[in-house]
Amino acid sequence: MSEIQRKKTRSIMVGSVGIGGDFPVSVQSMTTTNTEKLAPLLEEIDRLEAADCHIIRITIPNVKAAQNIPAIRKHTNVPIVADIHFNHQLALMAIDAGIDKIRINPGNIGSDEKVKEVLTKARAAKVPIRVGINSGSLEESLLKKYGHPTPEAMLESAEKHIRICQENDYHDLAFSLKSSNTYLMIEANRLFSQKYNYPLHLGVTEAGPVKQGTIKSAIGIGTLLAEGIGDTIRVSLTGDPVEEVRVGYAILKALNLVHRGINIVSCPTCGRTVADVVKIAEEVEKRTAQMKKNLTIAVMGCIVNGPGEAREADIGIACGNKTAQLFKKGQVIDKIPEEQILDRLIEEIENL
Repeated sequence: MSEIQRKKTRSIMVGSVGIGGDFPVSVQSMTTTNTEKLAPLLEEIDRLEAADCHIIRITIPNVKAAQNIPAIRKHTNVPIVADIHFNHQLALMAIDAGIDKIRINPGNIGSDEKVKEVLTKARAAKVPIRVGINSGSLEESLLKKYGHPTPEAMLESAEKHIRICQENDYHDLAFSLKSSNTYLMIEANRLFSQKYNYPLHLGVTEAGPVKQGTIKSAIGIGTLLAEGIGDTIRVSLTGDPVEEVRVGYAILKALNLVHRGINIVSCPTCGRTVADVVKIAEEVEKRTAQMKKNLTIAVMGCIVNGPGEAREADIGIACGNKTAQLFKKGQVIDKIPEEQILDRLIEEIENL
């Protein structure tokens, strides 16, 4: 099987997680809880950790939120990123509190001296910074120059921040060039990747509710990853952040960039289908959702493609009239009555 040849970028360390270089593509999410409210925030972090989120970002809008960072860091081993805007003192507090990474725009946190102070402290503490370029918050000068957000305008914004960091001898950087416009996001990241080797954080920002946002993210993030561009991803959905992690992993699995959990291959059904494949596939998905096994399961509904797909899976069924052939590692191991299909399939999955 051919593999995606990823562009080898510079690498940074976010706590124990590497981004760029030869490190695998990581999955990120961001908490939705008010960072000042520690107990519910820690509960949300626990749920994200249980979903195998590699990196968790929290917003730090004020001093009280920043003061919670030590307790957050003590609570979890997952690397934590502080999202900070406009107030350079909050960035300094976050670094002193042991944060693993900061997300800022050096150009919006104050004077040159304030920027230098943050970059100097981050360099000394070996804390990396993600510079976030968003089409919805481009500088007025760039909007005036280009008329509206364009890939070129986003690249120019990134270049301005690169210069600021280089002038202060700070290089431990990652970049994101995000937009709610999927095509704009794709083109901006292509331009950046052609010119620079800083690691890229991919995402379609404000992608929308789960269904619509999943589609946009799969196209935007997936297109770039398929071209070898991108080192870490965040799926932005209006909803539970755990769903962002699930969709992120689904995108990586679809491109064979990660082998984690259950991959279900199931037919869309048609007039040839004689079993309730929809019900079986949905139940298999539900019962295997928390499994950590790396398995491909086929749930097929007829004899045309069914045996071939089931044979290629780790375990699968090809349904016929009132019965189903059960395949395991390419071999038929049993013929199952229709009423026993689901239970027997789950039993075999659990035993693998």
